[in-house]
Amino acid sequence: MKFNDLLIDAYGRAQERVHAILEGLAPGELMVRPGGGGNSIAWLIWHLTRVQDDHISDVAGTEQLWTAQGWAARFALDLEVADTGYGHSSAQVDLVRVPSAGLLRDYFDAVHGHTVSYLRGLAEEDLDRIVDTRWDPPVTLGVRLVSVVDDCLEHCGQAAYVKGMVRRGEA
Repeated sequence: MKFNDLLIDAYGRAQERVHAILEGLAPGELMVRPGGGGNSIAWLIWHLTRVQDDHISDVAGTEQLWTAQGWAARFALDLEVADTGYGHSSAQVDLVRVPSAGLLRDYFDAVHGHTVSYLRGLAEEDLDRIVDTRWDPPVTLGVRLVSVVDDCLEHCGQAAYVKGMVRRGEA
């Protein structure tokens, strides 16, 4: 198996999970915050998608789909356009309100498509390229790609757990 195929498979697993989580959810269910202050499914899926869009666009040298394809306008969130959700306060989590699971899924799918296209074009030696010097040691492309998919899968697990709570009336 080529490294590209391995990464595409890993990112594809995140896509499968996002679809399964969002399947059948009403807008109100998307906004439920466990215990009144936990992260909602809407926030978790939006955040993991924004991080993937931000980080993959950065390493690919492209504009984020959030702005390039008008997703920011479609979501119309009361947040800065560059916001990815990193470090959000409880009040900021409340601002991520979406009209439908379909909007979240469609944005995720657009970002996923961009990611897969980027991954297909990589050569093995690209993985050693330094993409972030703010860390010690500096972050390579390979480490960044694994970090992003890890973040996606972690937040998918959290969103699936919240969905279970919402469906059992325990949130």
